[in-house]
Amino acid sequence: MDFHVWLQIALVCAVGAMSPGPSLVVVVRNVTAGGRMQGVMVALGHGLGITFYAFAAVTGLALLMLAWPPLHTVAAWAGALLLLAIGVSLWRASLRPIEGAAEHAPSPRGARGFAEGFAIAFLNPKIAAFFLALFSPFVGVAGSWGDKILVAGTAGVIDVGWYMIVALIFTGSGVLAWLRRNGVLVDRLLGTLLIVLALGLAAESFFA
Repeated sequence: MDFHVWLQIALVCAVGAMSPGPSLVVVVRNVTAGGRMQGVMVALGHGLGITFYAFAAVTGLALLMLAWPPLHTVAAWAGALLLLAIGVSLWRASLRPIEGAAEHAPSPRGARGFAEGFAIAFLNPKIAAFFLALFSPFVGVAGSWGDKILVAGTAGVIDVGWYMIVALIFTGSGVLAWLRRNGVLVDRLLGTLLIVLALGLAAESFFA
């Protein structure tokens, strides 16, 4: 693959990764509850989900997935329920007695954080459509396997890298300490954002 073509793909992937959305909220929530390594675990899980959809797009699997509306609908509703569950759990945690403020939010760790990151990406079928639109002009189903692996890997690495940067930013320069000092407010804000996003996703799927 020509370097300039790869660079265009990489830049668009970077813009897509940096776009605010539920993934960013989930990463911030995990960083606040579990620290830097928790953010890294979520980033790795999310990157795996992104890589899956990127690879599905360049191999033609995504076309089959999007061509079957029930699968798209089930994934969208499952994603909405996941966001809603996390949002509600944050609100419930914020309503606990003040003396428990040191443990204001649930603190998923290790494999659970990784799984949460993966699920947020995997249960968002819009990602498949995004990668189909992005990759189709450059890497068709008949393209070389080397090019397919390159672009899918690029998407995954950029996604992981971005959310690792987010984890570093939110655990440095006193940001994490501030988030934890204001844990109840942060939980309620993040919980509200996730609930709103969940309802929006459900409504969009219902009226599609």
